Amino acid sequence: MQNSGRLMSELKTTTARWLTFVVLSALGIVLLNAPFAVAFQSDVPANVVVQQPADNGLSLNDMLRAGGAVGYLIVLLSLVMVALIADHVMNIRHSTLIPPGLAEEVHRCLAEGKIDEAKQLCQQHPGFLSRVLHAGLDETGGSYNAIEKAMEDAAVEQSARLFRRIEYLSVIATIAPMLGLMGTVWGMIQAFLEFEQKANPQVSELAPGIYRALITTLLGLGVAVPSLSAFAIFRNRIDELAAEATLMSEHVFADYRRALQARRSNQERS
Repeated sequence: MQNSGRLMSELKTTTARWLTFVVLSALGIVLLNAPFAVAFQSDVPANVVVQQPADNGLSLNDMLRAGGAVGYLIVLLSLVMVALIADHVMNIRHSTLIPPGLAEEVHRCLAEGKIDEAKQLCQQHPGFLSRVLHAGLDETGGSYNAIEKAMEDAAVEQSARLFRRIEYLSVIATIAPMLGLMGTVWGMIQAFLEFEQKANPQVSELAPGIYRALITTLLGLGVAVPSLSAFAIFRNRIDELAAEATLMSEHVFADYRRALQARRSNQERS
């Protein structure tokens, strides 16, 4: 029953992540790429109406066409980034990693000697704190040193899992500008092929190819900046919550530790 409940919980989590990715895909295109199109439009005062040629600014579709395959790949990375950020916002939070009321209930069960009930509470409320407490409860038959070591190992393992999840944001922040630079280099090569095809090409003939080549670099940086920022925020958040959960687990077992020490002192006196 416990395994089936855990499997259903993991299935629900996976389904929620995929639904988040699908729902936010279209939204990610607008949020991440619309500012780029605005940046290329001419600055016009609000009270002045100016008729401009259609090609004076770059729309989102123009930028995507100019970016080519590399541009579409960067947009795909932006969608993955949005889905990852949404997933981490929902899962890397205080109420998820540290279930409210769990520490008090486990502390009560320890005081009453109900170890099995405490383990069931941890299984019913999966999270960072519950896994750390469950590891300590598995060692309640031995010394407190064994309990402390088990909780430390569990905390390190859970922290490593969370860091591995957010590591994809760091990977995206590294790959996106590199893809943009690769697209720019390829575009510059195509632009300077004009010298081979024409003896003395004009600047006006080279400029369109050069500015289109730079679009992929802009797209890559536009994905890298929010991705790296989100990675730093989630990393600090994990450090904060992991430290809080570890300290809370020690407080849960504080009375149990004192009881073991008192029992050992009585045994030594007798």
